[in-house]
Amino acid sequence: MKGDKNYILAFLLPAFLLLGTFVYYPFLKSFYLSFFRTNGFFNKKFVGLDNYERLFSDDLLGAATLHTLEIMLYVLIFQVGIALVLAVMVDSISKGKQFFRTVFFFPIVISGAAISLLFVLIYNYQFGLLNGIIAKLGFEPILWMSETGSLKAVAVPTVWHYVGFYFVLFLTAMSKIPSDFYEAAKLEGIGGIKKTTMLTIPLILSDIKVVMILAITGTLKIFDFVFILTRGGNGTELLGTYMYKKALVDQNFGYGSTIAIYIVIFGVVLSLITNRLLKREEVTY
Repeated sequence: MKGDKNYILAFLLPAFLLLGTFVYYPFLKSFYLSFFRTNGFFNKKFVGLDNYERLFSDDLLGAATLHTLEIMLYVLIFQVGIALVLAVMVDSISKGKQFFRTVFFFPIVISGAAISLLFVLIYNYQFGLLNGIIAKLGFEPILWMSETGSLKAVAVPTVWHYVGFYFVLFLTAMSKIPSDFYEAAKLEGIGGIKKTTMLTIPLILSDIKVVMILAITGTLKIFDFVFILTRGGNGTELLGTYMYKKALVDQNFGYGSTIAIYIVIFGVVLSLITNRLLKREEVTY
């Protein structure tokens, strides 16, 4: 028995080392630096809670938080919603599931930077694909990256990028539902949308909750789409880009670290709220 424990520890040790090096140490280091005014290398000065007090009076941080929440709303409604609808549709067919699984999952293997550059070309005012189509139809071109439309324009590639990932998670969860349940529902005359709402969704509710939490925490990490498309301008500043600007552009690692701690706490609070709202007795089968 003791030998088995040693083997378990030996296999877990590399994972603990990686987590400690790339997750826990950076977090603790950020927490430490949040009490200083520093450029990350020199000129370190202890300022106590000044950086945290600054959070509450930082209007740009408040705007970045609201923008992040707006993107999060789009992600939860469209990214998770479209993934669920696609999974229900594909799960109802008998042939071709593997084909659709591959096609819908494909965007996730493309880097966010590549997708962002693609949408830079699509949104281009003079030579972009969208305005090219609009011009062919006889309409005036549209400034897609305007002050009022930029955030929605950024949301489109963000949603598209991860729809396939959540689609596969939902489809996998649905494939685990025993066929006896559907056969019984068929005998009761339950089918179509009613079968989906009364049977499928309740049985995968725990998976939906996990996907929603992943979507929420994933939104807090969005950086490449915003940075490449707008550099955070035109009302698209998110928490990730604002933290980057404060830490690396303004060389204020102390305040940048404070924003990082804020993002972590914000994500944990939103995850707990989501978990609480969707809390219910698990359906077993």
